[in-house]
Amino acid sequence: MITAHSGSAPAAKKAIGVGALLRSWSVPLFFLVLCVIGTVAARLDVNFLIREVIGRLGRNVFLVLSLIIPVMAGLGLNFGIVVGAMAGQTALVIITHYGFTGLGGFGLAALISMPFAMLFGYLTGLVLNRAKGREMVTGMILGFFANGLYQLVYLVLVGTVIPMKNPEMMLRSGVGLKNTVDLFWISNSLDRALDPIWNGMIMGEVAGIPIGPWRLPLGTLVVVAVLCVLTAFITRTKLGQEMRAVGQDRHIAQVSGINVDRTRIIAIMFSTVLAAWGQLIFLQNMGTFNTYSSHEQVGTLSVAAILVGGATTRRATIWNAIVGVLLFHTLFVVSPDAGQRLFGNAQVGEYFRSFLSYGVIAVALALHAWQSRGKK
Repeated sequence: MITAHSGSAPAAKKAIGVGALLRSWSVPLFFLVLCVIGTVAARLDVNFLIREVIGRLGRNVFLVLSLIIPVMAGLGLNFGIVVGAMAGQTALVIITHYGFTGLGGFGLAALISMPFAMLFGYLTGLVLNRAKGREMVTGMILGFFANGLYQLVYLVLVGTVIPMKNPEMMLRSGVGLKNTVDLFWISNSLDRALDPIWNGMIMGEVAGIPIGPWRLPLGTLVVVAVLCVLTAFITRTKLGQEMRAVGQDRHIAQVSGINVDRTRIIAIMFSTVLAAWGQLIFLQNMGTFNTYSSHEQVGTLSVAAILVGGATTRRATIWNAIVGVLLFHTLFVVSPDAGQRLFGNAQVGEYFRSFLSYGVIAVALALHAWQSRGKK
């Protein structure tokens, strides 16, 4: 009997381990099934699909990775990264106004965005420290408030209080920026950064190193890889351990001598600066940006992507971010064509995609509220 019991124990542990693994990856597996069904239904060319997903991975994953550190510090999913995106766009307006071009112009924009993003992150951290336990909803509302101030600056103050005379960027009245700012001179500058000489550096060519029928934006992917290494390194530093301690239990961390409020502010500042750089990467890939709306969905779409990758409000990893971007944006690519072929209307696919995007966020927030209530 003892032998039989001993032999069944490893099998039971293995079954429990497989069950836990399936539960932790249930959301990614569900979206993987949706992506496969959508791809088959849409009958898309595989090379086209891979090319689109590679491009979307390059321009979106940096933004999604910026969410990891606040989760580690117990702040949940930082919807407030929209203020970081505003800092990045502010830097782009400045370098475009003064005519800086190429990779140097992009690097200058990254430097200019830092003080703006650090200031915005510090102020965001102060607000979130007064809303402990409700950081995600507060961050979302804070993003709306910041958007109002952003609109005020670029619609009213630019051209009046803030001097700017650039007919290519300003409205005809001389007050306020145009709806669209052309980033032609820094377009794909980071994507092309490591392109071989024979691939050319002529504006307008498709950026990236050719790999068979696809092109890899190697410069951007290298920067993303550096961020992944940096994020992993931070988790192993003293600051990273303090963030983990704060994320696990604020009271115990406080008793242990950790300055909880300061640690949380630092985490938000990290996230905001990374979001500013992520928005720069996104917009240099797009080659243009809408002055008043390019930043609005940054928080929502990034949070949805990392949740699709299997993250929760209390745990998020680099792999959650990468897998989430791949699955979420694969669904973005296949949904319209799948809707067109299945229902005769591409808009059905768009509605379905939006439903899933907001649905996965709603479920995550509901689970977070339920878990928080259970601990009281």
